[in-house]
Amino acid sequence: MDTTVVNTGTEGKTWGGGNKPLKASYGKMMMWFFILSDALTFSGFLASYGFSRFKFSEIWPIADDVFTHVPFIHGDYPMIFVAFMTFILIMSSVTMVLAVDAGHKMDKSKTTIYMFLTIIGGLIFLSSQAYEWTTFIKGEYGAVETHGGNIIHFVNTDGNRVALKDFAIAQPTDRAQHERKNGIWYSDEKKLTSFTFNEVLAGFKANDDILVKTTYTDNATGHKTVLSRAESLTELETKGKNVVEGANLVHNEYGPPLFANYFFFITGFHGFHVSIGVLLNIIIFFNVILGTYEKRNSYEMVEKVGLYWHFVDLVWVFVFTFFYLV
Repeated sequence: MDTTVVNTGTEGKTWGGGNKPLKASYGKMMMWFFILSDALTFSGFLASYGFSRFKFSEIWPIADDVFTHVPFIHGDYPMIFVAFMTFILIMSSVTMVLAVDAGHKMDKSKTTIYMFLTIIGGLIFLSSQAYEWTTFIKGEYGAVETHGGNIIHFVNTDGNRVALKDFAIAQPTDRAQHERKNGIWYSDEKKLTSFTFNEVLAGFKANDDILVKTTYTDNATGHKTVLSRAESLTELETKGKNVVEGANLVHNEYGPPLFANYFFFITGFHGFHVSIGVLLNIIIFFNVILGTYEKRNSYEMVEKVGLYWHFVDLVWVFVFTFFYLV
């Protein structure tokens, strides 16, 4: 049986299998297309966040008041841990550059070392993000939610935050969390807070050195407004509704629930990308050890995952700027 070969006229031309557009291989071009499409996705998320941030700027939480935790160290250290996370991720990008450079020189040992350091940096970043999420969800100080959906924080006369556990007065109660196993079989409720609103109110009245800090920003100082003692008592008695501890997609002790929603979605989406990047780096790392790319006489795969890793790092710079600094 004869086989007929049809010439299309594209042989040896761009996209015809001969020339390389922009002097890049097909694999690198596809990685650039993916990066471009993903950059548009992140741009949409950050633009949406920026719109909400400035639309509700008066009640939007201040990052310095929210991200103050450092592992194993008690106290408020605004943005220190987030800065550490950013530094680690940027340094992992540096080690990836060195890995790509070593690959160009066909230096297997240095490529292995720098890929390993990149993986370690990625794992440290993911672990740090897990700690940040845990702290954000759990909360530390607690707050009171108003009937209007705003948040009331408590501070001492020096302006430092005061936790509910430090002044709330526990009262006898037989209130128990409703669960399906001990109540209506098709219904249950969220975990009860450590204190009720009445316990917080009683403790507030018994401590004259505690004031209310609202979620409204004072345009003159750039900080949240702290009320006088009389104003604080009126605010709590007339507007207080229930106690909020930590943050989730419904309630948020730091401010509007929308802030928590953006935090979980944007940082979670980026963390997912970092996780994929670490997984890809691990695969490439073992291929380098096995000598796969030496046999191919090309370390281009290291360069491809390097492009992805640099993109992930660059996106975090924008997330850090929009979410934590602005």
